[in-house]
Amino acid sequence: MSEVHYTRLGKDDLELARQIIVTIAEVFGEPYARVSHSYLENLLSRPDFWIIAALDGDKAVGGLSAYTLTMTRTESAEVFIYDLAVREDQQRRGIGRGLMGALIEAARAEGIETVFVPADNEDLHALEFYRAVGGAPQPVTFFNFGAD
Repeated sequence: MSEVHYTRLGKDDLELARQIIVTIAEVFGEPYARVSHSYLENLLSRPDFWIIAALDGDKAVGGLSAYTLTMTRTESAEVFIYDLAVREDQQRRGIGRGLMGALIEAARAEGIETVFVPADNEDLHALEFYRAVGGAPQPVTFFNFGAD
């Protein structure tokens, strides 16, 4: 396998973004409803939306999606990681760590110092991973209103 590289996707990366979205859904065992070309192009055009792709050559092996949240208590922003997944056959190669590093570096280049991610307390693999990449757990409870 060649060296994995990481890149933030933009509006011209529609098919690669689809690969990442499908990869995330497959890793989490979730259904994927193909979104329209215009929907995805609009999403990728938003400066507050992030997809970071992990590519081995031209093949997507993992990725993450995140959102920039503008703060109200200060003139700043934070990045909220929504999904991060690496294909099962590519795990334990440092790809997840590389995705986190790429996002943190890109966020800092935009003046954003804080990146955060929720993890289910039952997901021991995720908890272990985020601790291993330098995350500090915070005692929080998320409440869901609407569909699960």
